[in-house]
Amino acid sequence: MRSASYLPCTLLGRRRLPRPEAAAFGPRVVRGTLAPEMSNAREKKHAKKMRNQPVNVTLSSGFGTVEERGVKHHKGNEKSFQYQKQESDSGAPQHQQPKLTHVPSESCMNEQPSKSQCRGEKGKGQAGWRGGHQGATREIPKYITASTFAQARAAEINAMLKAVTQKSSNSLVFQTLPRHMRRRAMSHNVKRLPRRLREIAQKEAEKTEHLKKEHSKNKCRKARRCHLNLLLEFNRRQKKNVWLETHIWHAKRFHMVKKWGYCLGESPTVKSYRASYRAMTKHCLLQDLSYYCCLELNGKEEEILKALSRMCSVDTGLTFAAVHCLSGKRQGSSVLYRADKYPGEMLGPITFIWKSEGGTSTIPVNRKLWLWTHPTLKQDILTELKIVCQCVQPPEAAASIPEVVLTPHEEKSHIKQTENCKKRKREDGEKHTNLVKKIVGDGTRNPFQPYSWTSSTTGIVISDLTMEMNRYRLIGPLSHSILTETLKTASVYTEVEDAETVPHSWWVETCKNPDSVSVHHRQEAIFELLGGIASPAEIPAGTILGLTVGDPRVNLPQKKSKALPSLEKCQDNEKVRQLRLEGVPVECAHSYIWNQDICKNVTENQISEKELNQMRSELMVPGSQLNLGHRESKIPILLIQQPGKVTGEDRLGWGSGWDILLPKGWGMAFWIPFIYHGARVGGLKEALMHSRYKGAPSIPDDFPDCPAGVLFAIEQENNLLEKYKRHPPAKRPNYIKHGTLSPFRCPWEQLVRDWESRSTAQAESPVSPSCSLANTESDPGREDLCDAEDEQGPQLSCDPETLEDKPGEPEEMMDTDSPGAAVAKDTTVEGVCGSNSGGTESTFCVLRSRKLLKLLAPWCQPIARRNRAALRASRMYQQELTRATCLSILRDHPRSLVWVGLSLLKKGNPELHTMICIPSKDDILHLNEDRLYCGPQESRHSDPFKAQAQKQKKKKKMENEQIRKGGAAQDVAGEQRRAIVCTEGIPGLWPGPLPEVTGHCSRTLLGFVTQGDFSLAAGCGEALGFVSLTGLLEMLSSQPTDKRGLVLLRTPASLQYRFARIIIDI
Repeated sequence: MRSASYLPCTLLGRRRLPRPEAAAFGPRVVRGTLAPEMSNAREKKHAKKMRNQPVNVTLSSGFGTVEERGVKHHKGNEKSFQYQKQESDSGAPQHQQPKLTHVPSESCMNEQPSKSQCRGEKGKGQAGWRGGHQGATREIPKYITASTFAQARAAEINAMLKAVTQKSSNSLVFQTLPRHMRRRAMSHNVKRLPRRLREIAQKEAEKTEHLKKEHSKNKCRKARRCHLNLLLEFNRRQKKNVWLETHIWHAKRFHMVKKWGYCLGESPTVKSYRASYRAMTKHCLLQDLSYYCCLELNGKEEEILKALSRMCSVDTGLTFAAVHCLSGKRQGSSVLYRADKYPGEMLGPITFIWKSEGGTSTIPVNRKLWLWTHPTLKQDILTELKIVCQCVQPPEAAASIPEVVLTPHEEKSHIKQTENCKKRKREDGEKHTNLVKKIVGDGTRNPFQPYSWTSSTTGIVISDLTMEMNRYRLIGPLSHSILTETLKTASVYTEVEDAETVPHSWWVETCKNPDSVSVHHRQEAIFELLGGIASPAEIPAGTILGLTVGDPRVNLPQKKSKALPSLEKCQDNEKVRQLRLEGVPVECAHSYIWNQDICKNVTENQISEKELNQMRSELMVPGSQLNLGHRESKIPILLIQQPGKVTGEDRLGWGSGWDILLPKGWGMAFWIPFIYHGARVGGLKEALMHSRYKGAPSIPDDFPDCPAGVLFAIEQENNLLEKYKRHPPAKRPNYIKHGTLSPFRCPWEQLVRDWESRSTAQAESPVSPSCSLANTESDPGREDLCDAEDEQGPQLSCDPETLEDKPGEPEEMMDTDSPGAAVAKDTTVEGVCGSNSGGTESTFCVLRSRKLLKLLAPWCQPIARRNRAALRASRMYQQELTRATCLSILRDHPRSLVWVGLSLLKKGNPELHTMICIPSKDDILHLNEDRLYCGPQESRHSDPFKAQAQKQKKKKKMENEQIRKGGAAQDVAGEQRRAIVCTEGIPGLWPGPLPEVTGHCSRTLLGFVTQGDFSLAAGCGEALGFVSLTGLLEMLSSQPTDKRGLVLLRTPASLQYRFARIIIDI
């Protein structure tokens, strides 16, 4: 009896070993010729199948000669074999390899075999791994060791089991069934599946349960929409980004964006571009500016002015010490810099309001000042204010810390939520428990972090009042009409009542003071006069009016209406004329919104919407006026007039309106009545359009020299670059071929540096470019200017003796009417000839000196030939454009940018980052000859990086092929090469450091556009941007007088130049 470890080959299972009938009768005869031996393809197939065979089975390759091949006899079931047994030295039977001997058949050797006998029966009796020619000889063992054979096949069995148990696709089990066997219930009921798939489906169901998000206990929609649950959810969602009080109203009607830590409405979901412009021009546009930050300074007036004087300059305009602003009668605006760093290191623009003291003759000990700034500028300005005011330590009791709002986790300890969607039950039996409160104000504030800082040396206290007030802006001629229709002044309590029984005790105490009642009546009279004025632009800019009004929800109309001004009130009225000329008196600028305790009382005692609706339902006559009596809230507000467009000569007063300041918690109570009286709501895009039509810079887009502007430019470049990369190369412009070096950002530093180097090179050359023969021939009137410059020829040199011939007055004693005196200072060799010394260390800045801007503005205006007499007369009052004057300006401002407006002469639509270039002499000559000439065209540039990109692409393709062949050994090197290719650049964009930006194209680059679009007001394309001061002076000095200020505009993705005119508005 054989051992159990030796089993016949036929008992090992399904997989059968090769049978001895693998031998063929000889070479196959095809049409009288011998078939070729095994081909290369079959050799590879045979080698692949024999790759994973067990070691204990040895099979011959079967590629021997015809004589060495075995012959099989088909005579019934009889087979002739001769075996030879091989034993080891120990005598134990090892892996026996019987040797097959060949017994040639005479019939097959001498005669041609028949098909049924000699063809080898293709496919019968062959093992799964059989390969090669059918006549190949196979040597098989008679017995094998089961354990060794199974061990050799373990890897294959494991791979087979893994392939069976694991899915190769991402589909579920029931999705693998044929469509006619699928049922909808299979997705949630495993028993609907066939039995063979239930176990796998059960595992999938258990796996997906862990991946699902944890749902709240109240799963039904009715419970989720419960008011208490909504408050919990809204409070949770306000922890990352601040919600304005009008957020939910905006979220239903606007495209929302997350900017500057807030959730803000960008633009309405409906088409509203033209409608918003019409509202700003003829009706009223409403905007929510509550995201603007308010910083309060409280202390002595002298200390506050002394500290803030280091952060501003009189050269830029009015400061905090202006008479009208200091009294609290007007709102002022200024530009803040780091302490003693003017004109560099600008922080940003701000608006400020001083608290009025009711017309008292004596100067009070302490004053309050509110600074309003953009949220991107707040942190830099606050840090600098702490330094100049010496506020380093927070006070012991910070009054501005808001009340602590219960978090959802703390609320769960008081309120128990049941899983069966029933009413909530309280754990304790007390009636008065802490309920969930709506977040009013800034929900991201940390109650343990101080928001007020004091100084022990100066006594100044800085408080952060961000989101403690709401600020709305009404733009348009009907803005004050909407105000007068929506708001009604609060009624005065004539009877003496107990203050404790009235919810608004502060108003009862105020009515007891006759002076306060008198001021309130005067404010009411002035407020009524506003309804008879046609436009807010008729009132002095920045006028402040304080009011105390009633609840505007009481006067809410049944349907939307349009408020119109009643012009009969202002006909031949002396009070209206006085209001237009002098504005609001100082006494009427007082408001109780400055008192934080009163604002807190007003917020807490607000009547809810639910109570108001309940009262309306109980009225005897539906729709009649609701009288709340003494329960009506009294809200202190502050109205601030916005001047609109105040620069230039066209459309003066356009975009004027009113800003209204409200206590927090009253946002929606005023928002809905404004809309019901005809106001249209706008978002961030409408605010950008408003600033563009006014010609004012937008924050922080148009402040490239402040930290917030730099961060905005980086973020904007990344967004535009990602948008550009989403398009394939064939569907996006090749900016290299268009000659655009920087299509997604404005390289201001390189622009001013290149112009500084160009001016230095021209100063060293002996020929002056200001007067040329071509200019003289094109403009005969320019001979006078050239003669004047020739008379002052020695002033063009760098000799200090010639430059000191015209000493100027000190800057403090200069007259603002003669702005040329601002630049007629002492000029030294270091100032003019050595202006570039240390230039690499200093950064660029924007020119904001009003004296220099007044000097540059008339130089940009063309002077017609028929006005030569006016030109000569103007020289008596205005400084001429000479080389010495330009050098004097550049000495004080070597690397400066100038804010300019651009108006296209003909068709064209300027875009973001449009290039502002200097026209050549031929361009101006061609324009004079052909009035329909649109402009020159830039020749297409060559792309030197395209060939390199193609080479890199081929190298990358070859590396990928080598990686496939070589395996993981070259994987690291391939990744390094790919990283190098990615860092070299993107096709279509200039990689690496930029070359000279001013002379890269055929027209010299002067600046860039930051805002631009078709103007509905002017009927042509208009834009705003910055140009280099050095380049502007060089262009103006080389242009004829009748073509001064003429420039060329070219969009980044176009080769066509368009003529435009530069305008500097002051």
